[in-house]
Amino acid sequence: MKANLPQNEPKLLAKWAALGLYERIREARGGRPLYVLHDGPPYANGPLHLGHALNKCLKDFVVKSKTMFGFDSPYIPGWDCHGLPIEIKVDEALGRKKLEMQPLQVRKACREYAEKFVKLQRDQFVRLGVFGQWDDPYLTMSPRYEAAIMETLFSFFENGLIYRGLRPVYWCIVDKTALAEAEVEYEDHTSPSVWVKYRLTSDPAQINSALAGKKASTIIWTTTPWTLPASLAVAFHPNEEYVALEAGGEVYMVAAKLARVTAEKTGLAGAKQIARFPGERMERVTFAHPFLERSILGVLAEYVTMDQGTGAVHTAPSHGADDFYTGGRYGLDQTCNVDEAGRLRHGLPEYDGETVFDANPNIIELLKTRGALLAEEKITHSYPHCWRCHNPVIFRATEQWFIGMENRLAGGETLRQKALDEARRVKFDPAWGEERIGNMIATRPDWCISRQRVWGVPIAVFFCEGCGGVLNDHATNQAVIELFRTRGADAWYSTDPAGIVPRETKCAKCGGGKFRKEMDIIDVWFESGSSQAAVLTAPEGKHVPAGPSGLPFPCDMYLEGGDQYRGWFMSSLFCAVGARGRAPYRQVVTPGWTLDEQGRAMSKSRGNDVDPVDVANRLGGEIVRLWVASVDFREDVIGSENLMQRVAENYRKIRNTFRYILGNLNGFDPARDAVPFAEMQPLDQYMLLRTAELTERVRQWYEEFAFHKIYHRVNDFCVVDLSAFYFDVLKDRLYTASPRGVKRRSAQTAIWRIGEALVRLMAPIMSFTADEIWQFLPPVAGREPSAHLALFPDVKDAAGDTAGADTKALMADWDALMAVRQQVLKPLEVARQEKLIGDSTEAFVHLSAPEPVYTILDRYRPHLRELLKLSGVSVEREGGNGSTPLRVKVSKAPGRKCERCWNYSQRVGEDPQYPTVCERCAPVLHELENGGI
Repeated sequence: MKANLPQNEPKLLAKWAALGLYERIREARGGRPLYVLHDGPPYANGPLHLGHALNKCLKDFVVKSKTMFGFDSPYIPGWDCHGLPIEIKVDEALGRKKLEMQPLQVRKACREYAEKFVKLQRDQFVRLGVFGQWDDPYLTMSPRYEAAIMETLFSFFENGLIYRGLRPVYWCIVDKTALAEAEVEYEDHTSPSVWVKYRLTSDPAQINSALAGKKASTIIWTTTPWTLPASLAVAFHPNEEYVALEAGGEVYMVAAKLARVTAEKTGLAGAKQIARFPGERMERVTFAHPFLERSILGVLAEYVTMDQGTGAVHTAPSHGADDFYTGGRYGLDQTCNVDEAGRLRHGLPEYDGETVFDANPNIIELLKTRGALLAEEKITHSYPHCWRCHNPVIFRATEQWFIGMENRLAGGETLRQKALDEARRVKFDPAWGEERIGNMIATRPDWCISRQRVWGVPIAVFFCEGCGGVLNDHATNQAVIELFRTRGADAWYSTDPAGIVPRETKCAKCGGGKFRKEMDIIDVWFESGSSQAAVLTAPEGKHVPAGPSGLPFPCDMYLEGGDQYRGWFMSSLFCAVGARGRAPYRQVVTPGWTLDEQGRAMSKSRGNDVDPVDVANRLGGEIVRLWVASVDFREDVIGSENLMQRVAENYRKIRNTFRYILGNLNGFDPARDAVPFAEMQPLDQYMLLRTAELTERVRQWYEEFAFHKIYHRVNDFCVVDLSAFYFDVLKDRLYTASPRGVKRRSAQTAIWRIGEALVRLMAPIMSFTADEIWQFLPPVAGREPSAHLALFPDVKDAAGDTAGADTKALMADWDALMAVRQQVLKPLEVARQEKLIGDSTEAFVHLSAPEPVYTILDRYRPHLRELLKLSGVSVEREGGNGSTPLRVKVSKAPGRKCERCWNYSQRVGEDPQYPTVCERCAPVLHELENGGI
């Protein structure tokens, strides 16, 4: 019973490695139908957390169960190795030394950092019993993978799906790089909220005659005062009503729906409404900038909302997506005067050189001195943050590389529409995934794929030195791919353009022959989205092993957390659709989040995390695996030390079930001793049919990936059906019947078949224990050296050959007998409490049963004593019908207690050679005495 999992599991891992178990499984399944789960690459940055364990164990359950269904289900793990988190960690380690280093030196340090954590995480995944091609995984920083990224990129590039242009993008001023939408998360942020007066400089009578000769202004509201130096327009909704409020000799124009709240906020509560007009009247009017010598244009925009603010939206084309495109429609300057570190440039002394957030109070003070500030307050609101450094981000118009969502593929569809069409062909589990990814595809802007960093794969394109045009040449692109394949992406930093671009290449615009390299790197989501191009390289249904690749495209499953709908699921879909014309996956499965017992997200800083490696080292990797199986992964799951201890207790109960099975199979040779189903004791037949029923359900649940149902049902089967009932009842027959007699062999046959079925059914989940048990089961011809090389049992494996048996009638009989048993247990407990009996073997029970129960009891009369664990049972027919209750009478069993079987009998001592044993035990003792073991 003492499993010693922390000590014994590493021994099993060493044994599997020596056996080459993963390779043996691949050989055994070679040529069978393929089932491929493509691994989403975890980030090589830090040790594992509980979310990693949940993710990898679920994948292992899928792969191992498919393998035991008979599929060839290879698992090639991978790691995401590039990107900001690693570069930032290396920056911290290098300090000021980095300023003196060349890009290749920095990249070398980043590579070493990533390699360190790839090795650490790999060892930790292996410790949890996860099978895979660990000796040759895919790494996004390997030359082979980097070449696949470039192949995907150039497929987009050559087909006109990529462009370079000035666009507003999310920008992290801490990391000094552009961000894609998938790299932004929303957190609460406190911002200054200001109401600012923009004085009208055009004729107010053009808006409404009632305003003729009035001193008029509009009021804008913003939570980003730092954008006011870039303000070039004020936007109004063309179809909304606006009003003019007069107070203190001035007129203020705001949206009618927001007039009351604006007046309250700005101290204009007593203002009088003197005019009402549609927003379209504000187009092309002009205002004065509140503190710069600049004319501000009135523009129209339907994105102006009426839920907050004033209905007049200050517009800075270089600092917002809507603002940018509105500025483009009206010909406004889109130049950005905020640098990569977020410092304002070319402005007034009050704020010039300040970072955007530091500039806010200075600009507010400037508004006060110019008489333009009507009100201010602090507001806490949801604001975009960089999901890597968790600092607030800004919108900044810069030259970047984009994938155009509305650009058309060869078939004529836009990339967006094709991705939507392909997503509809995918099975999502849970089903809400389809709507979620569909909504994201439908609304996402063009994909910004360029980053201004060092650690990553460069966007390896060339610009003409003569005219600045972009070189899009197939031969050059192929030369880059081959360069990356042989020397890796580092070669981009060490090779001159002349050493890459074919000698005869000329610029298509000006005919020039000299080129310079782009030094931006590609978005890491494009990198990870290219994993299907690096790993799924074989035609559909084929498997061409070639290192970490050679699996068929598309694969059967992606399995990752819900954040990957805007991450890896999305980027993989776009990369595959754009380059290969279809979705890379047939099914997407989404686990929930790991939370603590209070429902809070886990984090080391909060101190509520559960370290799966620590649990494995203290309680066993099997306990982590069982915890994963115990939860419905489609929901958010709770992890805690208490739950791990509870799972460990359940593990001991399951292990005890197998201990009982193995302990009672000593000397049992299935080939010699197994009893055919037709000759077995009825109770044994019934339990084998129950096992067959369990087998059928468990197989179905593996198909549905309902691992929690398997865990709970198998646990109940072991604890309730077997330990509390069958094994308890069976002890009398196993320990007292003739060792070679058909009754005992029948019991051994049943528990052997039950053990064989259970060990294989649980092997994908209890990988260590199943293989340990496998070594101690009775030997059979052709047995595989590991449970993981075996197949799942089917109904015949579990029950044996039931041909000719009326199994439905047998199950119906035993359902009735089990109901009788439950009715007998109650009066037995009463008799115990009243001290009439101690153990149930001291009891004699008389049953009076109506039809049809009587007929069943009569048919199984010889087996009732065993079923009810009594020393004697009598049965008589009761008048009435099926509604007449069963009558149970408990009395003290007559006779003496047998020293051997502890049952009471009036025939104890009949055999003078064994005067203290009953009529059942004496013949067995004679048989044993004569060598009948």
